[in-house]
Amino acid sequence: MAKNTKKNKKNKPVYSGIGGQAVLEGIMMKNKNEYSVAVRLPNGSIDVKKWEYAGVFGDNIFTKIPFIRGVVNFIDSMSLGMKTLTYSASFYEDEEEETKADGFINKIFGDKAEDVVMGFTVFISLLIAVGLFMLLPYFISEWLGSILLNDSLVAIIEGVVRLLIFLGYVFGISFMKDIYRLYQYHGAEHKCINCIESGKELNTENVMKSSRLHRRCGTSFLLIVMLITILLFFFIRVDEMWLKVLLRLLLIPVIAGVSYEILRYAGKHDNGLVKVISAPGLALQRITTKEPDEKIVEVAIASIEKIYDWRGFQKKHFGVTSEDTKGDVQTAAGDGDQNP
Repeated sequence: MAKNTKKNKKNKPVYSGIGGQAVLEGIMMKNKNEYSVAVRLPNGSIDVKKWEYAGVFGDNIFTKIPFIRGVVNFIDSMSLGMKTLTYSASFYEDEEEETKADGFINKIFGDKAEDVVMGFTVFISLLIAVGLFMLLPYFISEWLGSILLNDSLVAIIEGVVRLLIFLGYVFGISFMKDIYRLYQYHGAEHKCINCIESGKELNTENVMKSSRLHRRCGTSFLLIVMLITILLFFFIRVDEMWLKVLLRLLLIPVIAGVSYEILRYAGKHDNGLVKVISAPGLALQRITTKEPDEKIVEVAIASIEKIYDWRGFQKKHFGVTSEDTKGDVQTAAGDGDQNP
């Protein structure tokens, strides 16, 4: 049993530095330059492996400069997210014959073919996101503006339309069976991190009792992006349509950078301002996270234990000591020799 000696006298959550993402029947957890992926296999066992991740741009000064690091982190998260999602899906794919397109890409790019396809997928995903959440609301508001003839009202309408499209998308896909399952793994990821950061022993019982909401969630980041976009474009106005569109594209890195710093601050502090800032994102997480079952929690625990010394963290911050129990989860563990 865990014994808390109250080294953290206020008994408040402590920032652990780990984060993650739900994947197909599994969870990816990242700690500094290491990440692991645990997947529940069709036979019921858990496959868990870890790798090093240098990032899209490597380790350079831009990863440490405030506001700029938010853009770099966002691109890295997109790339790693797609990579690990594809890896988890590979356990459930049926054997398929190589298409002509696959053969052509492999012939041109060789060993880099998978990275090229992944990069193209991320690029297309970003284009769709920009078109759906940035440009579409603008054109809808411009059309309404020809009727209303009030710039302030048009700016408000653009923001409201953008927010409604985003919330509608998140809420709508939550009814899909596969997405609901993904949201359960998302919830398990949060529960595990909350369990560790509150000084409790990482086991199924404690994780199930922990909250599925967390301030550093990517869902909160996206909502902050939406809210800052509304505020920014309410005050920044130009007359020419081409310049309006250009500004919306050029300011995306600025918005991402500011949003990242806000989320980073909220994840490390606990005060009245942080509670106000975090409230909308935490409310949205009630949609994007679902309560997991114990089998799902086992996968999340396996992923964390592969790359994070949670016992050392709790001993340092909470004075916690616990028995080194390994549990009875059947796993197929091993270190990966190449990226997924």
